[in-house]
Amino acid sequence: MPGKKILLVEGIDDEHVLKHLCGQRGVQKLDEIKPQGSVERLLENFPVRLKESDIEALGVVIDADADLVARWQSLKDRLMRAGYQNVPDQPASTGTILSPPSDSLLPRVGVWIMPDNQTRGILEDFLRFLVPPNSQLFGHAESSVANIPEGEQRFSQLAKPKAIIHTWLAWQEEPGKPLGTAITARFLDSNVAQVDVLVAWLKRLFFP
Repeated sequence: MPGKKILLVEGIDDEHVLKHLCGQRGVQKLDEIKPQGSVERLLENFPVRLKESDIEALGVVIDADADLVARWQSLKDRLMRAGYQNVPDQPASTGTILSPPSDSLLPRVGVWIMPDNQTRGILEDFLRFLVPPNSQLFGHAESSVANIPEGEQRFSQLAKPKAIIHTWLAWQEEPGKPLGTAITARFLDSNVAQVDVLVAWLKRLFFP
């Protein structure tokens, strides 16, 4: 009996975005797309899940946040401690996939660091790629967020892309759709090159 195919993600937004992207792009069903509640919990649970004997392939989708190098290093350390060899010094731009050592019961493992394995940022930076090009409304959302009165911006700089995309979604014909359903409603376009790369990584990892 084949082992399980499991994808660990940070939060519920990540879970819904990936489920809707997989649905839109015809990726076969995974056994679990499992939100961990926070990046800290994800990093804590990752090595534990690697040791489960019934998992065939384990993927991780995690935000780079402010420091891609530090984020990759934290994952690389855990992979090496678990017994993976030839873990690269930096993530592959098309998503990293590692085969288990031949004499081990470890799963095939994959890592995708949002937004694109190459730059700092978060899920919403990836979703920016799905906004229709030259959207005047998106430009207006960006300038609105940029022009929040002095002392009134309550969110961090890192969360700015989140504020912009949710502002833009609040101005659609069905205001305030969640990120995942905004993909199915085609406010966000899943047929862009950046999604091609993510989908190709999912397929290589789970359905080689």
